[in-house]
Amino acid sequence: MVVLRVTQNMMVRSSLTGLQSGLSRVADVQEKLATGKNINRPSDDPTDAVVSMRMRSELSRAQQHVRNGQDGLSWLTMAETALTSTNDNLRRVHELALTGANGTSSATSREAMATEVEQIRAAMLDDANTSYLGRPVFGGVTAGSKAFDDTGTWIGVPGAVQRTVADGVRLRVDVEGTDVFGDGASSVFAELDALATALRSDDKASISAAIDSMTSRMAGVTDVISRVGATYSRADKAVLTAEDAVFGLQVSLSEVEDVDLPAAMVDLQVSQVAYQAALAATAKVVQPSLVDFLR
Repeated sequence: MVVLRVTQNMMVRSSLTGLQSGLSRVADVQEKLATGKNINRPSDDPTDAVVSMRMRSELSRAQQHVRNGQDGLSWLTMAETALTSTNDNLRRVHELALTGANGTSSATSREAMATEVEQIRAAMLDDANTSYLGRPVFGGVTAGSKAFDDTGTWIGVPGAVQRTVADGVRLRVDVEGTDVFGDGASSVFAELDALATALRSDDKASISAAIDSMTSRMAGVTDVISRVGATYSRADKAVLTAEDAVFGLQVSLSEVEDVDLPAAMVDLQVSQVAYQAALAATAKVVQPSLVDFLR
């Protein structure tokens, strides 16, 4: 029969190991309370750490979709505002052309109408060069600050400005200027110049042609406004969906990572009581040695 002899060193070593273990538990709980997180390093819970990293990746992607969608909505809002203003200006030009075509206007009245047409042309050129964050919304992918020069020539670069609002979903958020205003000699600006000249010279044929072209322009702008509105609605829904995804992922991530404060407080109290009890028991078990008395 083997008899195991328990020495003083064994008792001290075992007691210190137990005390260190109790102190580590107290420190772990205190760290969780201080950081508010259950997982402060992967070794705390490897399984939940992997889940947490995957959730954070999904959360980051959803948040980017929200930012993309909101940026796209801003582009579309600027375009819609400019298009609405353009449509109103075209309607006013149409009214002026009808007035000039009736043949009863005096030279002074025709001059006033021609001057108003020129002012409307300048306003429409400003609308055509509407920009968002320094980029013209009717300029395609140009790096310049304007879509049209003063002559009404399109100086943009063909290409679609797109935003990714969901996985695999990209929306075009710009409008190519030539689809709305035309280009060069066939642009609305050239037509307005011709109308102003026709009003001054009382050229009925040219004024009638301008009436037809303004009618066609208004129909085209209305179609583009409808298209922009449909895209805006789709982008807005995508943003709401992405925001819901962000909220859901944040809740799920909190359930995995965040500490349960009431439970952690109870754990801390239990750990501290256990540690204090271990200290008291160790003090009784490990009695002072003869060397301690001789000091």
